[in-house]
Amino acid sequence: MKFGLRKFSLNKRIAARTSWKRVVRHSIGLKAPRGFGWFTDPKRALYNRVYNRTSVSVDKLVISIFKLFFPR
Repeated sequence: MKFGLRKFSLNKRIAARTSWKRVVRHSIGLKAPRGFGWFTDPKRALYNRVYNRTSVSVDKLVISIFKLFFPR
């Protein structure tokens, strides 16, 4: 399990938003609602929940630093 800062991959980020599987799923409407991962694949849902709570993305780190130095 990863703890700390996640590595940033622009290629994977773009690929996830432009994959053919995503296009097909969205066009047909066979998407499960948010939170249904526990029913479709509970093992992966648990892993993702722990991973997202124990690691920090670069985006959120940059945003928090930006807000620290430039408050509204």
